[in-house]
Amino acid sequence: MAVLVVIPARYASTRYPGKPLVELRGATGDSKSLIRRSWEAAMEVKGVDRVVVATDDDRIKDAAEAFGAEVVMTSTECQNGTERCAEALDAFGGGYEIVVNLQGDAPLTPAWFIEELIAGLSADPVAEVATPVLRCDGRALNGLLEDRRQGRVGGTTAVFGADHNALFFSKEVIPFTGKTYADDDETPVFHHVGVYAYRPSALAAYPRWASGPLEHLEGLEQLRFLERGAHMLCVEVEARGRQFWELNNPQDVPKIEAMLTEMGHS
Repeated sequence: MAVLVVIPARYASTRYPGKPLVELRGATGDSKSLIRRSWEAAMEVKGVDRVVVATDDDRIKDAAEAFGAEVVMTSTECQNGTERCAEALDAFGGGYEIVVNLQGDAPLTPAWFIEELIAGLSADPVAEVATPVLRCDGRALNGLLEDRRQGRVGGTTAVFGADHNALFFSKEVIPFTGKTYADDDETPVFHHVGVYAYRPSALAAYPRWASGPLEHLEGLEQLRFLERGAHMLCVEVEARGRQFWELNNPQDVPKIEAMLTEMGHS
């Protein structure tokens, strides 16, 4: 299957303006922008035919082209990364059987997350969209709960049925569990990894749908698919000892830099 990876990136983020160009230091002390680290993560994925950065901002375009990325310019009216991916695919005139949205705030995304995501969507003829979920250990769950206690919007959690069809996604920590977990304990909470694989027909339909109340309330673009009854497959992935976190707030910068250092990323 022909696979396109799109990295949507916008400068005018409400929560963190200029986020794609934020510099992150790795294990060697070298500093690289968030968008560069996300592009490097995408370039490590096997079985991908093309990787592009999709943006509406010349500052991001110039920075991305400077480190060798292909860039496609998209409209300033795109409401989210999924709409930006749809516009990028349209600009190329189609020609891909799977489009992956690797959001530009997740430079710690391991290549196998995306490889397993592509394999999961390819193997399920009913699924229109697929997205990875990662079972939280106690350390990850406690981090999510601490973010909420401090009033920060941290990671997103996912719940799904026995068939792994998505039921809901939330910025709250769901499902509720009143237990206390040690760092190494397995928990019933799944962290949603902000990556999507779409079939082109589902991606093309998405911008034509009006956003619904759940998408507005949670601020989560994937809920538009669920509100329209689309079949979204949750693909459980394994961390294999790797830490994972998205850059959502300025407070996440030192956390991600510490993870980059711990994992030996330059």
